[in-house]
Amino acid sequence: MRVLKLVLVAAGMVLALPVSVTIGLAVWLFAAPPATELSEYHPFRSPQAKTQFLDLYEAMERDWPVVSELRMVSTSRGRTFVRVTGPEGAPPLVLLHGAGGSSLQWAPNVEALSRRCRTFAVDVLGDFGRSVYARPIESADEYVGWLDELFDALELGDGINLVGLSYGGWIASQYALRHQERVDGVVLLAPAGTVLPLSDGWTGRAILAALPHRYFTQRLMYWLLEDLAQGSDSGRALLDEWIDTGFLAVATYKPRRMVPPSVLTDAEWQRITAPVLFLVGEHEKIYPAERAVERLGRVAPHVQTEILPGAGHDLSVVRAELVNQKILEFLAP
Repeated sequence: MRVLKLVLVAAGMVLALPVSVTIGLAVWLFAAPPATELSEYHPFRSPQAKTQFLDLYEAMERDWPVVSELRMVSTSRGRTFVRVTGPEGAPPLVLLHGAGGSSLQWAPNVEALSRRCRTFAVDVLGDFGRSVYARPIESADEYVGWLDELFDALELGDGINLVGLSYGGWIASQYALRHQERVDGVVLLAPAGTVLPLSDGWTGRAILAALPHRYFTQRLMYWLLEDLAQGSDSGRALLDEWIDTGFLAVATYKPRRMVPPSVLTDAEWQRITAPVLFLVGEHEKIYPAERAVERLGRVAPHVQTEILPGAGHDLSVVRAELVNQKILEFLAP
């Protein structure tokens, strides 16, 4: 009965999490509010859980393609882990990953982007990675405040460029909405919410994926990331690795909830005057790509939009070279 009740509650949530790693939805539905006690193994459930997850994380780090400076930056909400790459003095480019992931999601992109930018790939506070929250983030304003502190600590000044994938795209849009004076450009890669609400097809599959069984999550992820799933053997292996990593993260991290991503109103889109590039794959499943582009053309014609062929929510991986090219062309002075 408890599972049935949770599923029925989930069915009513029109703003559940449309994330790049859908295991985040299960966490959001089933979790109690985040714990705030700061043991030496926080935010993990136990010392053994911390070791288990970080062993896997470190193994995945070996595939990071560039030498990076690793920083742990203190803010009032906790310590934020950042990978810094690229020439000093180059324009700052901050990379915000999708929910349920980490900075390692940018492995297909960071080498190309770091040739012309000083790149800061962040483990978003409160998500699965090396960052350690002291207080949970419970609103868009709190995400923005955390980022502002982080940028100050990194001494980025103004003239910051943001690239956000999925949930990270929503966070980037919220920052641009509130701190345009610090932003030079924003690239949104299939941002969660932000432009349109969830599609019915996504919502129905996501409700089932909230059940604690790998089959339903795998079914959703193979549908959501169809181009990756139906591509090469290595692509399918990568997708299965993401699913397994997500399940391990849920098992080893303390329960936490994430802020549901909102859809920006027409007025909010019109308030963002910083240059914005919106990229979406033609096979996007969280909302129709054509409708998203149509809405932006109508309410925010200053936003550059493009639908990329041969990709869906996996556009930063399956069309990595094209995505990198589009980002660098957009950011070029």
